[in-house]
Amino acid sequence: MKEIICTDKAPAAIGPYSQGVKAGGFLFLSGQIALDPKTMTVVPGDVVAQTEQVMKNMKGALESQGLDFDDVVKTTVFIKDMNDFGALNEVYGKYFPNNAPARSCVEVARLPKDVLIEIEAIVLLK
Repeated sequence: MKEIICTDKAPAAIGPYSQGVKAGGFLFLSGQIALDPKTMTVVPGDVVAQTEQVMKNMKGALESQGLDFDDVVKTTVFIKDMNDFGALNEVYGKYFPNNAPARSCVEVARLPKDVLIEIEAIVLLK
């Protein structure tokens, strides 16, 4: 069985995909970008500001399911410029101070709405 999740605590999907899907004891969160969930506009600023918004969006999606960052087992980070890796890590590390999940980070040519970062996650259900 799979269950689609939908919450107003994270941005609505901007295409034919779900915010997340529960299946096989996991929650698979779709990539989060720096959209304000209330206005559905990209937050202005550099990779620090955008990463902060991405993490807030992830937090909202997790909390809507009774989960938190300690339940995240894997993330994939898509970043527009690998020169921003250090700044990304500073923000990301605040949300994963202990027992950080496995992670991949890849530089990409372009992301939706021309944002600087996108993060998807696999989360262990309680």
